[in-house]
Amino acid sequence: MIRLSTTDASFAQDFAALVDARRESDADVTRDVSTILRSVREEGDAALKAFTLRLDGHDLDESGWQVPLADCAAAFDALDPDLREALELAASRIRAYHEKQRPADTAFTDDAGVRLGARWRAVDAAGVYVPGGRAAYPSTLLMNAIPAKVAGVERLVVVTPTPKGTINPLVLAAAHLAGADEVWRVGGAQAVAALAWGTDRIARVDVVTGPGNAWVAEAKRQVYGVVGIDMVAGPSEIVVVADGQNDPDWIAADLLSQAEHDVTTQSILFTDSPEFADAVVDAVERQLIDLPTGETARIAWEKSGAIVLVRDLAEAMPLVDRLAPEHVEIAVDDPQPLFDLLRHAGSAFLGRHTPEAIGDYVAGPNHVLPTGRRARFASGLGVTDFMKRTSFLQLDAESLAKLGPATVALAEAEGLPAHAQSVALRLR
Repeated sequence: MIRLSTTDASFAQDFAALVDARRESDADVTRDVSTILRSVREEGDAALKAFTLRLDGHDLDESGWQVPLADCAAAFDALDPDLREALELAASRIRAYHEKQRPADTAFTDDAGVRLGARWRAVDAAGVYVPGGRAAYPSTLLMNAIPAKVAGVERLVVVTPTPKGTINPLVLAAAHLAGADEVWRVGGAQAVAALAWGTDRIARVDVVTGPGNAWVAEAKRQVYGVVGIDMVAGPSEIVVVADGQNDPDWIAADLLSQAEHDVTTQSILFTDSPEFADAVVDAVERQLIDLPTGETARIAWEKSGAIVLVRDLAEAMPLVDRLAPEHVEIAVDDPQPLFDLLRHAGSAFLGRHTPEAIGDYVAGPNHVLPTGRRARFASGLGVTDFMKRTSFLQLDAESLAKLGPATVALAEAEGLPAHAQSVALRLR
């Protein structure tokens, strides 16, 4: 675990190294993914069956390619009542939050008499990738599927790997609750290929979203352009900005809540109190002892964790901007002034009683967020990721007469006489 202080002579160099540290997988998966994509594109279902047998250990012809929607409904009905209620609460809050994101169509007539505007429409079909190997995440299914349905997507396809043919019933329950139209027992880069190009069984979609391992992320990167994607996500990260008035156990738990995801996760604390920093380090050590995911969390904390001491918390905010992290907690009594200084983050959690974990499940905002400093230019998953905007304009003879001569002049200056002619003929 790295400890830095803005008063250190080497701070600028050391912090730059922290910002630029590479945590993505070092495995060269590009060529392997290209081979998988090409195989599925050329061989279709036969390739899906072969990859599933080799990687997930079951024969799709025997275990079933598609999960019947009735099985999803049955899984939902069979849930423990408390768990079902929790899942319903999460779904309702995610839906309510994203319904407020729906963009409105616009139309107006300007001073030249030209009618202009924009119209929003959902894509026809979307594919959601849900991890199903080391862990299964029904919350991720809700976070991806519900915004698609809110956008108006008519065909929502879920793909998820099912090791040895088994599937987490919570994922099926979430698929039912989110209104999935198809659920397929395929995963990995091969599932992304099937969604992008289609096979005899699985019809192609227009947008692919959802997290996955390095192979899934690389597959999404390679199919972009054939389909739209949400983002290419890397290892998770959390930054906590906290003063010395916090309970160190709370902040330690927040840091570990991301560290338990994967050994490449990054957890960073900014504080203006050296004593509090020491207390958090001690609390992390205590909690790691009994944490069931402690082995993973410890590697992540020791490899990529950091504590940065600042003179005051305002000094921390431009440093946080340089990290542009996936999650930022601002754990102070009045977080708004510090939040006003923040420019780049996937999602912010304000105040002492807003742990990041709330946002992962039931708060409402999406937990599919940009990582790896991509929050400098990217946003979390939302309704508009499943929609596209069509601009329109309408002229009459009078408005064409006002705009036409300038159009002809510009077209001729660019050496495009046919452009000019299409306007000039109408002007005559």
